[in-house]
Amino acid sequence: MKPLLRLSEVHRVKRILRRTRLNTVCEESRCPNISECFGSGTATFMILGDRCTRSCSFCNVKRGKGRPPDPEEPYRLLEAVKVLGLSYVVITSVTRDDLPDGGASQFASCIKVLKENIPNVKVEVLVPDFLGKREALETVVLAGPDVFAHNVETVPRLYPRVRGGADYRRSLELLKGAKEIEKRLITKSAIVVGFGETKEEIVKVMEDLRSVDCDLLTIGQYYQPSLRHHPVVKYYREEEFRELEEIARSLGFKAVLCGPNVRSSYRAVEVL
Repeated sequence: MKPLLRLSEVHRVKRILRRTRLNTVCEESRCPNISECFGSGTATFMILGDRCTRSCSFCNVKRGKGRPPDPEEPYRLLEAVKVLGLSYVVITSVTRDDLPDGGASQFASCIKVLKENIPNVKVEVLVPDFLGKREALETVVLAGPDVFAHNVETVPRLYPRVRGGADYRRSLELLKGAKEIEKRLITKSAIVVGFGETKEEIVKVMEDLRSVDCDLLTIGQYYQPSLRHHPVVKYYREEEFRELEEIARSLGFKAVLCGPNVRSSYRAVEVL
């Protein structure tokens, strides 16, 4: 009966998402864990539409200019969270370089609406880099998220090929700046492996993240969404993930989650 119950829950989550007109990164990115997460009644909500203004070669999210932020979206999110009975909510977005604040005010509205209407709810935000705008960063952090996440994704050498429009140092500065604004804030980042990076480069990224006091880290395997995306250069073995996890823990991360199917929001409440 358990597989049937899980399938039933997957369909229930999808019906709720369609009714509230919400996007999830789970669906848009073809996450390998979608059945597990939907089957347990959880989802990572993706605000600000389903079109990204950047062109990362590994990402399956659609490209293009999105619509103006919907002022009702935070309340539709609230409805979905209440119906699903969630106590831990993960909110991410497409990158919206076309907006003056990169969508920061929409993140802030979602955080505030959830916090004001659901007692003891915890909110994790996974944000873009806001083009390094300090005011946008402050808007999100001062709204009071419990976890502030921003993914570096890969090693600096591969940024031009993998993360078009992004900047490695800018991402590190964003994580550093979040802690400067709120010292008690828990920060988090993610690395995706398989693009052609070396072990030494991965370790250096870990060290860089710890240098800006990043608390939590996830590391997962890259899977090519289609032939037009960046090719997989290497599939890591389980023992290699275990080694990377041990190194990360030795560097002082408070929690680390590593594995082939691990994604930045996977089992987020367990990593906290």
